Amino acid sequence: MSDAPVIELAGVRFRWTPDGPWVLDVPELVVPRGEHLFLAGPSGSGKSSLLALIAGVAVPEAGAVRVLGRALAELGGAQRDRFRADHFGVIFQLFNLLPYLSVLENVTLACRFSPRRRERAARAGGAAAEAQRLLRELELGDEALHARRATALSVGQQQRVAAARALIGAPEIVIADEPTSALDTGLRETFVELLMRECSAAGATLIFVSHDRSLAARFPRRAELPELNRVRSPAC
Repeated sequence: MSDAPVIELAGVRFRWTPDGPWVLDVPELVVPRGEHLFLAGPSGSGKSSLLALIAGVAVPEAGAVRVLGRALAELGGAQRDRFRADHFGVIFQLFNLLPYLSVLENVTLACRFSPRRRERAARAGGAAAEAQRLLRELELGDEALHARRATALSVGQQQRVAAARALIGAPEIVIADEPTSALDTGLRETFVELLMRECSAAGATLIFVSHDRSLAARFPRRAELPELNRVRSPAC
């Protein structure tokens, strides 16, 4: 595994509006390829803002954010959207599954938005076959379940569908934003184990953001956002 940085932040300062309070002041953050990073912090510490910068949803007012060697601020908004679709898989806190699509259609959706991920899935046998493989690995192998609407599933099942959608097409970076907040302890442990195993198999860099520090021991690298961020106000 190469230790070349996948994500680099240097001298980054950010606020959501020109006259608003500073939200982030991060002197440095470097995440090597394939690393699994647990990022913790209380509400208001800037976790969501940091993820927005890393994913190119927002750009810093000062400093640089580089992902896979690209300076995101040098890309236009549409270019950043394409870059994110190609290189990022995101597991949202509320999963964001589309209720009118089946489980299988939800998982393959990422390949519809990204030709790059569609091509990678094709090399693995096609988007549908790769989606089915991921669902099996995430303990959702029943093909009858794949045809059901995503909203007919339990919370734990929906979460694993969201993880399969993030992983399909082998994105280089997987971001999990408070993905276990709706789960009980047993399901949290199982989900984290499955997610880390799949990211390791794909060589993906994982950034797992949570306020639940009981999960931190599973990760080889742990960081507290208040220690990275010189802004101490609760304005996130």
